Amino acid sequence: MSRSGYCDDSGGWDLIRWRGAVNSAIRGKRGQQFLRELLEQMDAMESKRLVEGALEADGEFCTLGVVAAGRGLKANDPEDAEEAANLLGIANALAREIVYENDECGMYRRNPTTGSYEQETPEQRWVRMRAWVAKQIAEQARPDQGGE
Repeated sequence: MSRSGYCDDSGGWDLIRWRGAVNSAIRGKRGQQFLRELLEQMDAMESKRLVEGALEADGEFCTLGVVAAGRGLKANDPEDAEEAANLLGIANALAREIVYENDECGMYRRNPTTGSYEQETPEQRWVRMRAWVAKQIAEQARPDQGGE
């Protein structure tokens, strides 16, 4: 199972309820505050790179790890998103969705020149995740679309 805890076995009403929880967590006041903080922390990163599979690895961070580091939190690299949610004070559904997006949504991209599939680089992951975070922020609360 992935860090997000997502699996292919969910469906029907369980999936419908879960997607509702994710959407509520993203739209809610706490979720929007967290996403704005995350966007600011991402833009402030010196090295625009995100790792997968861990909050922190060799001084680099996953998307959730960026906020933990920005807050000065020392994470024991929780194995699941629920522990990360508790550490960061966000809904479990939001933490799982961010972990899923970070770790599983951009693993391979087709190289248009060679036609082969290549693993996403940490820099590409940063660009993709920054765009995802910015898209989740409500229009009225969206900061300037800075970054790279």
